[in-house]
Amino acid sequence: MKRILFGLFVAGLSFSGCTDEKQETFPELMGEYLGQIPPSDKAELFAPGIVSTGMYERDIAISGDGKEIYYCVMLGNFDASKIMVIKNVNGVWAKPVTASFSTNAEYKDSEPCISPDGSKFFFVSNRPDTAKGRTELNFDIWVMDRSEGGWSEPYNLGVPVNTEQSEFFPSVTSDGTLYFTRDIGRESYIFRSKLVGGEYTEPEKLNDKINSTLNQFNAFIAPDESYIIIPVFGRQESIGATDYFICFNDGNDDWTDAIHLGEAVNSDSRQEYSPYVTRDGKYFFFMSSKFNKEKFDATGTREMHNSPENGNPDIYWISADFINLLKPSN
Repeated sequence: MKRILFGLFVAGLSFSGCTDEKQETFPELMGEYLGQIPPSDKAELFAPGIVSTGMYERDIAISGDGKEIYYCVMLGNFDASKIMVIKNVNGVWAKPVTASFSTNAEYKDSEPCISPDGSKFFFVSNRPDTAKGRTELNFDIWVMDRSEGGWSEPYNLGVPVNTEQSEFFPSVTSDGTLYFTRDIGRESYIFRSKLVGGEYTEPEKLNDKINSTLNQFNAFIAPDESYIIIPVFGRQESIGATDYFICFNDGNDDWTDAIHLGEAVNSDSRQEYSPYVTRDGKYFFFMSSKFNKEKFDATGTREMHNSPENGNPDIYWISADFINLLKPSN
């Protein structure tokens, strides 16, 4: 499989007019998940050279029919951030491009989330809410509605979800309940807002089983609310700086203590904080900034710069079967 080089992605993100002349064609990809071989109980890079390229990639969302894959690419220390999309057209995957709603390089967009029924697309942006006369650049949750022609224009989700603080990483249940991260000073916690009569209720900060330290980020909630996967910083069990944990719901909104996802997912990587489980529950996608020293020793700095596992975050996937095995009853 051909590798998409750095220049192609830079051009697609509109961060530069440069392209790599050697990369003239995009490989013909067919089948589910860009035609990639599904992983088993060992985590694998997702679409190396296409999605995981050596740049800073994280956050993934897949449409219910599997024909649209969205993910985020960043540059620098969050100096720029755009949402990319790859679409399956007539059975063949097109090359990644910047999503039409994310083309303004002045603003930072990230963390796409498609609701379980496919009717809404949530994402995070620091763009101004001009519709409501707000011009300051603050990270809020934005949303688009699905129509026959595609996604609507983005609109700010508004209060009570969005505040003068920064809100991040929307994740939605089948009944529309919204889970998200809110920064409070130097701390970050998981909040929840229920959808009642088409309106979001005042968000509640979740209990200390989910918010077990001063910093947890970007929680993924199962559509049936049976579990929540949380990247947590500062727990004793952690292998790296931030590791993935899971809490299970007994059905009565009583959560288990956080359970470490283990070494199949977690590593000594300094950045692991973007989880996603496919709608059918088969695969767990996650971000990790692993550094492959053996590849570095073999290829040197130039090759590693344009390759995944160079210390920048990449997107991995693994069979999600292990999630049920972590339940305390098992």
